[in-house]
Amino acid sequence: MKQIQNAADLQQAVREAKDKGRQIGLVPTMGALHEGHLSLIERAMKENDLVVVSLFVNPIQFNNKEDLEKYPRTLEADLDLIKSLESRVKNEAKATEVLAFSPSVAEMYPDGEPTEIVYHFGPVEEVMEGPRRPGHFNGVAVVVRRLFDLAQPTRAYFGEKDYQQIAIIRALLEQIKYPIELVPCPIVRADDGLALSSRNKRLSPAARQMAPAINATLEQAAEMAEYEEVDDVKEWVLDTLASWHEVHDCGEGLQFEPEYFEIVDARTLQPIATWDEAGDLGAVGCIAVWLDGVRLIDIVKF
Repeated sequence: MKQIQNAADLQQAVREAKDKGRQIGLVPTMGALHEGHLSLIERAMKENDLVVVSLFVNPIQFNNKEDLEKYPRTLEADLDLIKSLESRVKNEAKATEVLAFSPSVAEMYPDGEPTEIVYHFGPVEEVMEGPRRPGHFNGVAVVVRRLFDLAQPTRAYFGEKDYQQIAIIRALLEQIKYPIELVPCPIVRADDGLALSSRNKRLSPAARQMAPAINATLEQAAEMAEYEEVDDVKEWVLDTLASWHEVHDCGEGLQFEPEYFEIVDARTLQPIATWDEAGDLGAVGCIAVWLDGVRLIDIVKF
């Protein structure tokens, strides 16, 4: 593994790889790596000759200043994890090198942080996260486009926990016409079912013990979908989580505060009223829940 902090150095490494006809895999992250991130990096290593892992907390995708300030930053530990992964999978990997790109904000945005809205994605950004996090997806698109320009990847890897984000990146690629293969990767979960997330580190021990109830509730919802209507499943999920503290000993006054649970077409991300309205990819349930001051998201496929 080689750490790179300058955009020019990354571009030079990419040019050298391209000149040799090498395929490049990009794994965009904001650091605070966990096994979910490592699964993306491992897949990229097995499918490409060179892998670029970005470790950059992107300020322009945070519409909440406090969330930006509290986002975990663990660069040295992240680099150690990448090195350990390299050693673990070296006999299976196609990639001969991993570049860890950890730029400063000034390096990523030499002309200053962009404040204008650059991208519009229509209906796909007007649901769920979109209206609740104004400017978020524009910030995601700006930084991902910048990474695409620097790394010029053959493939880019994203986790399905951020399901709506994948749809946004797909729409971005359609707009900018870059020949990059978007590779969605399955959610990695802890043994108790909690979707791995960098934000999990901010949960208190009691909240961490409680958090797996989100996935457990979604799994029950998937079973209910076989005999219940869409609206009934949505209502049950929201009511179950909102009242969880009333029927379980949560301790410390903890309770789930569901922000939304939507059942949408898996391709268009538009809400469906009946199961028959889902298209060729079926339906997906997307949820955002506050717990212990931490916003957690997850999905379930129907």
